[in-house]
Amino acid sequence: MEEKNVEKEKIVKRNHKLLKEFKEFIARGNVIELAVGVIIGSAFGKIVTSIVSDILMPLIGIIIGGIDFSGLTISIGNATIKYGIFIQNIIDFLIIAVCIFVFIKLFEKITRKEEVEEVEEVEVKAEEQIVLLKEIRDLLKENKAESLE
Repeated sequence: MEEKNVEKEKIVKRNHKLLKEFKEFIARGNVIELAVGVIIGSAFGKIVTSIVSDILMPLIGIIIGGIDFSGLTISIGNATIKYGIFIQNIIDFLIIAVCIFVFIKLFEKITRKEEVEEVEEVEVKAEEQIVLLKEIRDLLKENKAESLE
C-alpha cells in the first residue's frame, strides 16, 4: 500500500512540475505574440481573399475578356483539375506578399527613425565627454607644468 502511495506522490509531483513548466511556457511573451499574429494573419488573409475574389478577379476577368478564373477547369477521365482556382490563389498570395512587404517597409522606416534619434543622442553625449576629458587633460598639464616650476 505504501509503495502505491509513494508512486502516486511521485506522479503527482512530476505532473505538477510539468504543469508549472507548461504555464511558464504559455506565459512567455513570444508565444502570446505568435498566437495573436496567427489570429490577425488569418483574419487578414480572409480580407485579402475577399478583395481578390470579389473585387479584383472580376475586374481582371473583364479586362481579359470576361473570363471567370474560378470556373477554369480541365477534365481528365474522372478527375477535374481546377487550375482557375490555383491562378486565383497565386494572385491572393502575391497581394498578401505585397501588403506584408509594404507593412514591413513602413515598420522599418518608423523604427529606423527611432534608432537614428538614439544614435544622435549617444553621439552628443560622447562629444560632451570628449570635450570634458580634453579640458581635464589640459588642466592636468597646467598643474604639472606649475608644479615643475
